[in-house]
Amino acid sequence: MAAARGSKTKIPQLDWTQAQPAPVVLVSGPEDFLADRAIQSVRAALLEASPELEIHDVDAASYTAGELFTIASPSLFAEPRLIRVTAVEKCSDAFLEDAKRYATEPAEDTTLVLRHAGGNRGKALLDLVRSGAGGAIEVVCPEMKKDQDRLAFLQAEFRRLGAQATPGAVRMLAAAYSGGIGEVAGAVNQLVSDVGNRITEDEVTRATEGRVETNAFRVADAATAGRAAEALVLLRQALSTGTDPIPLLAAINMKVRGMARVYGATGPSGKLAGELGMAPWQVDRARKEVTAWREEDLARCIDLGAETEWLLKGGSRAPEYALEKYLLFVARRGRSR
Repeated sequence: MAAARGSKTKIPQLDWTQAQPAPVVLVSGPEDFLADRAIQSVRAALLEASPELEIHDVDAASYTAGELFTIASPSLFAEPRLIRVTAVEKCSDAFLEDAKRYATEPAEDTTLVLRHAGGNRGKALLDLVRSGAGGAIEVVCPEMKKDQDRLAFLQAEFRRLGAQATPGAVRMLAAAYSGGIGEVAGAVNQLVSDVGNRITEDEVTRATEGRVETNAFRVADAATAGRAAEALVLLRQALSTGTDPIPLLAAINMKVRGMARVYGATGPSGKLAGELGMAPWQVDRARKEVTAWREEDLARCIDLGAETEWLLKGGSRAPEYALEKYLLFVARRGRSR
């Protein structure tokens, strides 16, 4: 969404949690779940102010000329309106022309929400809206790729539901649902509904039992803690149930790289977290785990991790053996014996 933050943008750009009504609300970015939340927030605010709110939905892809102005024209009782437009990134030529006209002079007591998921289609309209025409605001919904962003989202979800989860429980949940955040948000809601407002690792383990990513982090935790026998048993159990070696390796590598980031680092966990791209609890845990390591052993472990990845991706006829070898190397803290 770099373009949305360029020098031509003259309207307020808000996080999805700050979504609010305006004559024109541009909801941009690829993360549909966050966009839906933002649009729901706008709707809720308008309904709270005016329970008689009229709500209209428009598909920009199948739009016909004049439709927008018909919906926005004053009614007999002058009820406020919310016009929600989807698929602006696939809009018809007719919508593009009408929306550009409308955006310069929005109708009174009307909120127009434009949902644009990305791409070049509709760029002329987006540029016009971002130039400041019509008193617009933009709600940016970027894709959540970084672990830190997903963890922060999960923590916010628990707070929204009036619940508390231990850092380990949040991490396990994020690992168990590495796909869309809508899925993990649903898991949080179900977990709080089933368990209550205090969530620990045990509850998450029971709720996510059998998921590949959860098993992967159990293997990684045992290995970096130096529990070689336990790590090997967990690894073989995971592989025997059909778990792909790649996510298992990725979990171990993530832990090893975390230890490498904090090795020799000084200062408060909160400050280091921002510098290293980690959550404070991740910094604390990695610091605790790395105390038993020597720098040269950690470096060798990182090298072996890269070699193991190559072996798992076609460089070996025995990838499971390569993964076992690497796992034991980590569990022995980078030492041969």
